[in-house]
Amino acid sequence: MERGNLLEIARNTLQIEIDSLQKLKESLDDNFVRAVELILSARKIIVTGIGKSGIIGRKIAGTFLSIGLPCVFMHSVDALHGDIGIVSEGDLAILLSKSGSTEELVQLVPFLKNRGAKIISIVGNEHSFLAKESDVTILARVEREACPLNIVPTSSAMVALAVGDALAACIMKVKNLTIEDFARQHPLGQLGRNIILRVEDVMHKNDNLPLIHPENTFREAVIEITNKKLGCVCVVENGNKLVGLITDGDVRRALQKFENIDKLKVEDVMTPNPITIHYSALLGEALSLMEQRESQINVLPVVDENNVCIGVIRLHDIVRSSI
Repeated sequence: MERGNLLEIARNTLQIEIDSLQKLKESLDDNFVRAVELILSARKIIVTGIGKSGIIGRKIAGTFLSIGLPCVFMHSVDALHGDIGIVSEGDLAILLSKSGSTEELVQLVPFLKNRGAKIISIVGNEHSFLAKESDVTILARVEREACPLNIVPTSSAMVALAVGDALAACIMKVKNLTIEDFARQHPLGQLGRNIILRVEDVMHKNDNLPLIHPENTFREAVIEITNKKLGCVCVVENGNKLVGLITDGDVRRALQKFENIDKLKVEDVMTPNPITIHYSALLGEALSLMEQRESQINVLPVVDENNVCIGVIRLHDIVRSSI
């Protein structure tokens, strides 16, 4: 098969899924609002499904947990072999099923009700058993699956996942969830560190800070870079206000450009007005500033409100913060 044909198949697959999401967007109604209200009032949330719906359910449960909701995933098969013991009065069960008539879920419904749990179903058939027996039904119907055989759960899985994401986003908004709230659920991951730790927590400062003045010689700048071992030197004047930066890369370029470096001054080699970051910025901001550029940088001078250089942070320092 030609490469062009493969690309066409891929684009057609994505277009079918895009169309399915667009139809989901247009079909949302008051049932979705009621589902948000049930989630917010629930003592505990139990998400369940089987097959691909179960995989999507695990992701939804994980998302809910990450925003601070008390939520667990319960395998549909294991539920009636003891796991349903986790369900109690005031809980909410979210059932995922494309057909709305998955046997394992249908068998589960009366036992959930007997335990006093409310039920939200996310299904593709509004006339199905689950749709009729649930307290709230969110219709996640698709016209066709995106696979060539119209059988592999592709569009339907994408739509169910999108419903879960939309529920989570609404809950975050209603609860006024902040970055700090989110970080409490992710204290050990790089994500958590990026939104908890600040530049001042990991930057090099005081005696470890490499500093030089514009009128100093290039040789003195190289010595300062070597002694402080941070791969750079900050060029300052008038009370340590930052005016430039010399990195290892600048040193190599200077050696290539100039035959005689004896008379070179710092101001001849430095990058004037370099990119900086405030000491109170989050690590994630520093990481983005370094990486989201056409030419990636590995070091940032750290300044205060008056552009006084008070530190240096390297990409390595951010990575090392996870060790």
